[in-house]
Amino acid sequence: MKELRIRVLIGVFVVAGVLSWAAARLWNSVGTLPSVPLAAPIVLALIAAVLLATALSLRSRLKAQRERRPDAKGVDPLMAARAVVFGQASAIVAALVAGMYGGTGVFLLELLDIPSRRDQAFYSGFSVLAGLAVIAAALFLERVCKLPEDDDDHNHGTAAPAA
Repeated sequence: MKELRIRVLIGVFVVAGVLSWAAARLWNSVGTLPSVPLAAPIVLALIAAVLLATALSLRSRLKAQRERRPDAKGVDPLMAARAVVFGQASAIVAALVAGMYGGTGVFLLELLDIPSRRDQAFYSGFSVLAGLAVIAAALFLERVCKLPEDDDDHNHGTAAPAA
């Protein structure tokens, strides 16, 4: 499984932001701009909390296993892989959603004198922050579940001489 690249997430965020900003300008010139739902930052924050709780749980279980505690619960490798895949998918979607709300929020900065648009700008900002929290939690989860590298890979096939 490949690691999540931050450059990809930044690219998704920027492209979604630019497209969302352009779409918001166009939509506002034609009619009314759709509102940013209050539930957007709440849902993203809940996803971040689930990812963080999963990462902390797996980290403590893996630490107990490494320390060979007698009461240590094992970590199923398939479950850890599923958690990482969920984290990676969540990070990509969060980058897309945060970029979308970020672009809309940048457009709404021009309309802060209107109270309803000011609220929408705040919701957009909180959505971006919650999206960044999802990305941070997903990267932390991925780091927790990363396998230690084998020593053989660092030797590149050269064996130590026998004593």
